[in-house]
Order: sequence, then structure tokens, then C-alpha cells
Amino acid sequence: MRNPQAGPAGAPVNARISPAGGLDILSRSEVARLRDASSSGLHGLLRRCALAVLTSGTVSDDPRGMLAKYPDFDIQVLQQERGIKIELTQAPAQAFVDGEIIRGINELLVAVVRDIVYVATQIEPRRFTESGSEGLTQIVFEILRNARILRTHVDPNLIVCWGGHSISREEYDYTKAVGYQLGLRMLDICTGCGPGAMKGPMKGAAIAHAKQRRRRNRYIGVTEPGIIAAESPNPIVNHLVIMPDIEKRLEAFVRMGHGIIVFPGGVGTAEEILYLLGILLHPDNRGIPFPLVFSGPAGSADYFTQIDRFLRLSLGDDIAERYEIIIDDPAAVARSMMRGLDRVLNYRLDTKDAFFFNWSLAVPYAFQQPFEPTHQAMAALRIHRDRPHHELAADLRRAFSGIVAGNVKEEGMRAIERDGPFHIDGDPEIMQALDALLQAFVDQQRMKLPGGSDYQPCYRVAGAGAARPA
Repeated sequence: MRNPQAGPAGAPVNARISPAGGLDILSRSEVARLRDASSSGLHGLLRRCALAVLTSGTVSDDPRGMLAKYPDFDIQVLQQERGIKIELTQAPAQAFVDGEIIRGINELLVAVVRDIVYVATQIEPRRFTESGSEGLTQIVFEILRNARILRTHVDPNLIVCWGGHSISREEYDYTKAVGYQLGLRMLDICTGCGPGAMKGPMKGAAIAHAKQRRRRNRYIGVTEPGIIAAESPNPIVNHLVIMPDIEKRLEAFVRMGHGIIVFPGGVGTAEEILYLLGILLHPDNRGIPFPLVFSGPAGSADYFTQIDRFLRLSLGDDIAERYEIIIDDPAAVARSMMRGLDRVLNYRLDTKDAFFFNWSLAVPYAFQQPFEPTHQAMAALRIHRDRPHHELAADLRRAFSGIVAGNVKEEGMRAIERDGPFHIDGDPEIMQALDALLQAFVDQQRMKLPGGSDYQPCYRVAGAGAARPA
């Protein structure tokens, strides 16, 4: 609806809008919980996530920056007899055109309200940290189903793309080229919903889908509250889902996705790689097809050489059988994915598993438990080669998760400011390789967006020279 309270161009906007894109009717108690700022921080969570959506397309990696820029922003959900209204106070003007909220932003705003209400009222009361492995997988399924993300009666066609938000222009253009090749082959795209390698594949696929006159395209963004404030959804996302934590976000990727492409990135991308490989290394998952390709332009060849070296050193040479490295050939990446999807299709048919949710994949409970990256927890990680490889991968994933928290999550940043860098210890050879990999990320500006302040490492690696400025 038209907003009569719009001020000068660029000035914050006050508006009362009707939700677009479909939102189940909320009860009065659900609306009250959203309105009550003292209700376990629920209103604060809604405010942070809503502001991230309203600044969709903004390139930033500081979760506190937007709140500082719009300190008076607020959102309230109002119950009316015929449904609900969303009231915005001092909202970013970029979300509006001639006094009307942009349709896509309205839909993403609805997704924020939907997921926060659903998790708070239907999931949290079940104490999901104590639900057991099958119970946690059921929760992931229920959140995705409630978000209407899962699509039945469709052959496997959803490609998950992982990669960094801080990448070079050459790398970004390459992700678009790969997305274009995927789109020409009628494939849908799922990413972490932010900028960089999360936006490029969607943008390329959107052009290809238009050329193919394909209408029901899915550009799915999967995020979580600690990340969305630092990585606002890019404007191409047309299905947004906010999972409760990083572990359920990662499980959503591997349960929904039929294949994964990894582009150059930083510690968040390394975390995702180790999460997936740790699961694929589990004995119960032997024989389950899951196409995985690492790819980038010619200038990123050394990046993947270093990733490959670190993985082989930490998890053994056999780990390389689980992925393919393709450099500077977008069409070859798409063809590899198509071959992988054929294997997935035949396996799901043989095992009678669903196409829309990978029930047969075993995700160990250790990979599902939320990891709180405190200084004590980071120091207690057991990064030793005498452990089963899938367990070692789980702790390596947690190490990278802690660095992500220290880089871009508000609570992690506060912990580093208060108590100094995280300390990471383990086998000396792995520690040296880890330090070299992290320092390469720093040198290549993969820890912070280019143009910002110099990166100050939030970690110290035992027996190595980490925590040195770029």
C-alpha cells in the first residue's frame, strides 16, 4: 500500500504494510510474543533480521553496522480481524519505491516473521538440543516444510552453491558464468543468500532461465540469525528460510541439495566443506552419491590447490575421491553436476528415498549439536590424527565456525573484544597447515570485505605465527 509518511528521498520511512507472498494467520499469543521485547529477546531477533532484509543488497560484513545506522528502526506485527499488518518505523528508504515497499522485500520480510514465529512457538518448546539425531533431522524437515521450500514430484535439480562473500571481481564473474550454465540446464540454485559467491550463481541462472522461458525458478537462500545481519539477502533470492542455528542451516543444505559446487571463499566456506566431507566420511554414508565440485577461474587455481593439500594432510589422501576440482570451465562444472544428478536420481529410485529431502544420509549427532564458540570450547577442540576421520572433520569444522563467529557474528565479536583471540591447538603438522591456510585467506582479503579496515585475526594457532595483521 502507498505510504503517506515517506519523507525526503533517502530519509527513513514509516509504513504499515500488508504481508505479501503468503503468511499463515497468527494467533494473538504469537503476535504478543513478537511484540514483547522482554520475551527471550524475540523482538530483538525480529528487529535484526527484518533490518537485514530491508537493506537487501547492501554489502557489509559488520552485523552491528546497520543497527548503528538505523538506531530508531523498529518493527511490530499487528493483529487485525482479517489478518495481520507489519508496522515499520524509521525503515531504510531503499526498501521502498514511491512510498510502496518493493514486492520481493515484502516477501522476504514475511519469511522472517514466519520462521521466527514457527521456531519460537513450535520448535523451541521441544528443546531441540535434546531431541536426538533423528529428532533434529525431523525439526530441519519441519522448518523447511513450513517455509514451503520442499517441492514434490520434481526430479533432483537443486544445486547448492557455497563460496565467500568477499571475493574478487574475476571470481564473482566466474560464479555467474557457472550459474548461467546451470540455468541453461534447467537447474535451481540454493545458496547462503548473501553477496559474492552466494549471489553470482543466482544472477547467472536467472538470465539462463529467462532465455529458456522457465517460469517456476527457485533461488533459495538459507541463513541463520547470527549470519543474516552480516550477510543481507541478495535481491535475487525468492525463497528465504531462517534456520535456528548454523548446524541446522548446514543440515538443510545437505538434506535439500542434490549436488554442491564450492567456489573460492574464506573460513565460512572451509567450514561448509569440512561439514559435508565429515558426513560423507561417516561409514553409514558409504555408497551414497553426492556430487561435489570445487571450481573457480584460472586465477583461483592456487586457492583450490591449498584447500586440497590441507584436506589430504588432515583427513588422508582418500578424501580426494569425494570431490572433483574443475578450473576455469563453467560448462564442464554444469555437465559434471548433470552426471551426478543422474546418479542421485537412480539411487533415490532404488532406495525409495524422497527426491526433495535426503532422508537416507546419516548426519551424526556431533554434527547437529549447536557449537557455542567460547574461548574454552575453542581451546578444547581435539584436532588429532588418531581420531576417526569424520570426528576429526567435525572438530576442524568447529574451529572454522569459531573463526566465522569472531569475524562476523555479534556475540563472537564481543567475546574477542573482551577476552582476546581464540586459541586453537592440535597436532603440530595440522596446526602449521591450518595457520598457512588462514594466513592465505587473510592475504587474499577473504576474511573481510575489501575496502574495510585491516583485518585483525580473531584466532591464535598453537606453534604457528597466526594472529598477525594482514
